[in-house]
Amino acid sequence: MDPSGNAIIVIQRDEPSELEYGGAKHLKGLARVLDNARILREFKDDPRAAFRALNSGLRRHGQDASAVEQARALAILIELSIELEEPERVPDWGAKLRQIALTADERRQAESAVVDPTVLEPWMPDE
Repeated sequence: MDPSGNAIIVIQRDEPSELEYGGAKHLKGLARVLDNARILREFKDDPRAAFRALNSGLRRHGQDASAVEQARALAILIELSIELEEPERVPDWGAKLRQIALTADERRQAESAVVDPTVLEPWMPDE
């Protein structure tokens, strides 16, 4: 997106014949919230709505979610907070992220949930 608000949408030529509209019905809890936030952010270009959905969803479903789902949600919230110029919650989410015990594979999954994994470096738990 440029400063004037113009966006470029790129379409792959080898795009699958079945379009993904998201909202997977089989997902439950925080996994479903993560899927919804991805749709809001990537397809509807609404990072604010994705932020709200994740913030609310993490409060509601965080305790029952797996460690990697919690880490992915926190990682995305950290990145969205920076993107939306609301960094005041980043230290709290970062501290929660640091407390989650992650395997190397789970850590990669959490890092792959964000566009710029370097924003997570201060907060990622040690391997």
